[in-house]
Amino acid sequence: MLFNSPEFIFVYLPVTLVLFYVIGRYDIRYAAGFLAVASLVFYARWDYRCVPLLVCSILFNFFIGRKISNLLRVECALGARRWLVGALAGNLALLAYYKYTGFLLASINSAFGQTIPIPEVVLPLGISFFTFTQIAYLVDSYYGKVREASLLHYTLFVTYFPHLIAGPVLHHKEMMPQFGNRSVYHFDANRFTQGSLLFLLGLAKKVILADRFGQLAAAGFMGAAQGHALTLFEAWGAALCYTYQLYFDFSGYSDMAIGLGRLIGVELPINFYSPYKATNIIEFWRRWHITLSRFLRDYLYIPLGGSRKGEPRRYVNLMITMLLGGLWHGAGWTFVIWGAYHGILLALNHLWQAGKVRLGAVKLSFARYLLPFSWALTFLSVVVGWVFFRSSSFAAGLLMVKGMLGENGIALPSQIVRMFPMLGRIATSQGSVPFLGDGSVMGCFELALMISIGTVIVIACPNLYQMKRRTHFLLVALVFAFTMQKVIFSEKSEFLYFQF
Repeated sequence: MLFNSPEFIFVYLPVTLVLFYVIGRYDIRYAAGFLAVASLVFYARWDYRCVPLLVCSILFNFFIGRKISNLLRVECALGARRWLVGALAGNLALLAYYKYTGFLLASINSAFGQTIPIPEVVLPLGISFFTFTQIAYLVDSYYGKVREASLLHYTLFVTYFPHLIAGPVLHHKEMMPQFGNRSVYHFDANRFTQGSLLFLLGLAKKVILADRFGQLAAAGFMGAAQGHALTLFEAWGAALCYTYQLYFDFSGYSDMAIGLGRLIGVELPINFYSPYKATNIIEFWRRWHITLSRFLRDYLYIPLGGSRKGEPRRYVNLMITMLLGGLWHGAGWTFVIWGAYHGILLALNHLWQAGKVRLGAVKLSFARYLLPFSWALTFLSVVVGWVFFRSSSFAAGLLMVKGMLGENGIALPSQIVRMFPMLGRIATSQGSVPFLGDGSVMGCFELALMISIGTVIVIACPNLYQMKRRTHFLLVALVFAFTMQKVIFSEKSEFLYFQF
């Protein structure tokens, strides 16, 4: 069941909300139980065969977490540590089996010329997200940060349908107090309005912008996967369209999830905060997929030693964190390459900042004039990274980058050159350009228009959390009819992060 499907919007969501608030008027425990069951029903609509796995994971981690807390209470730190290590190993083994078995065996076969059979393993939807959420719970239990002992609230914490499939990655301490708050279970018109606005605007990001950007990007990346040498505008058109598709798709989902949370009365953490406005790669990762960045920092980078063990170790820790972060996104070498690429960028950014401190550099009055250059360098670095993130293989990604560097020339439709003769001076070939929009004049103009619109939105416009309510209502009035038409009559597409 997709957030952008009529089934969810017109059936599941209103029925769930009405019953939740009706039950909540009489008993908040029954309302919490109903919401947990409704969340499991939502998950079962994807594949009911995966529900037992989710339930067993919840029970396993809850009782191990309680065991760790009880051992700490009687000052048995060694026993608590052993249970923690065992539970973490169990969770990671489960994730590795479902997500990485095929990748690992295929890599062994390729590297050593083996023919090990690769089993068909069905990847349970959202396994990365609910596994990370529960790993955070176990670690927090070990450090004495867990105060909640209710299995019902813990089940709701893990299964809560707005975040279950694609995040945000939640912390136990920020969610459990909310599930025990009586005001959550009583309808609030102001909260409901805010949630509806966020949900609808996130939905518009998905169905109006992300899906169309995805269609425009697909032709270019498919061409590269088939070995076609894309020319300059083809390669940049595909790369920028995917850059905006991924942003509007995932930030749209996160906005919808936060909006759904507010409809119910539960506040989910912000997951995106205008990441393409960042002026360095460190700032980008503080704005992009914020809850995952927080998880990797708190539960991987800092336990590895962070920056506490000297500069060389710091960069090693950064690289390990980003490599594993890349692999978390998908079982493929392109994700490993993407993670390593961002690890190198982060290390270079930290080296640059450390160098400025050592040299005693001061903030000069003209430094603000360098911000456009810093932004452009950061944005272009991110775009290049997304090329490998999206590509089916390293060779296809490299072919795209070569096209972006102009190694394959500059091809333009002959009709456009006739309309704008000056463009003929830069074109190395004219005629059919199959991977530039749909190759037609109108397709090229649409591609240019969509990229321009996307650029203006992500760079010049405030994000949804910076807008005033009056602006919200204006936007809703503008997009509501078109969004509903898309929801009802267009083919539904899954959110990109469902596959991660």
